[in-house]
Amino acid sequence: MTSRGDAPGWREKGLFMGLATNAEQLVEMAVVGYVSQPTVRGYIPHASGEATILPGMSGMIYNARVGDEAFGWAADHLEPGASIAHPDLDADYAMHYLTCMGNQAFVMSGLAKGTEGIVTGEHARLLVDFPPDAAELIGVGDAVQIRAKGQGLQLVDYPHITLKKCSPRLIDSLPIEALDERRIRVPVTMELPIRIMGSGAELNPDFVDQDLMSGDRALMAELGIDQMRLGDLVVVNHADHRFGRGYKPGAVTIGLCIHGDSIMTGHGPGILTLMTCDEPCIEWVIDPNANIANYLNIRKVS
Repeated sequence: MTSRGDAPGWREKGLFMGLATNAEQLVEMAVVGYVSQPTVRGYIPHASGEATILPGMSGMIYNARVGDEAFGWAADHLEPGASIAHPDLDADYAMHYLTCMGNQAFVMSGLAKGTEGIVTGEHARLLVDFPPDAAELIGVGDAVQIRAKGQGLQLVDYPHITLKKCSPRLIDSLPIEALDERRIRVPVTMELPIRIMGSGAELNPDFVDQDLMSGDRALMAELGIDQMRLGDLVVVNHADHRFGRGYKPGAVTIGLCIHGDSIMTGHGPGILTLMTCDEPCIEWVIDPNANIANYLNIRKVS
């Protein structure tokens, strides 16, 4: 049965760590993109019928990083850090499909040349976190080269669990607990009911995220979802994301919050698929510190 709440002492069971992967068989290659110019959609319709103009998509965001709140910003679809794109559509697709969360990224031009960052999200652009001092020097148009590695990654002893957008570095950093030959347990900050999963259900889970529907603010508060942070690991029960994003009883999907809230109907914080199984083989435990900012040593959040 899937764990639905806190499990005190689970870390002390001694069943973690270091699940075997096929990382040595993966290809590591360079892909490049450029810090994008911010985009503005014009007036954005609110569920209440009002409309407003808000920033948040593309560009270089200086004051929002993984570990910060996903809600509460005067922004729409806030993309933390640097948003990276390529003007050639084919090259942009390659960058999207080949890059995985936790990949290294390096600034290749401009005042911050040589600075190392880390890939933390995939939205309409790739999202890269850089140290704050270096971020101050990054400009729109600066080239960012990514060491892409992770497509084809598998858990050797759990081939029935599908990994999406995971680098070996990310998987190695997660305190995953092996329960038996079929089941693992993963820490998450919260469970998201599948009924609130919205825009992105029609999209390939290997390309771009799925938004949760956050228009019902009372429900967000009741479920504690309004406390979500950028970089949080979350679980969607009864969600099968192997070949699309659909409902299947018993299926489980682990996701990553990669962008901020939206005022648009059917939109909200974006959840990127990381792992999925069409049977109840992924259990979870609630850990408020289950955030990639902690796991990937980007910054400490609690």
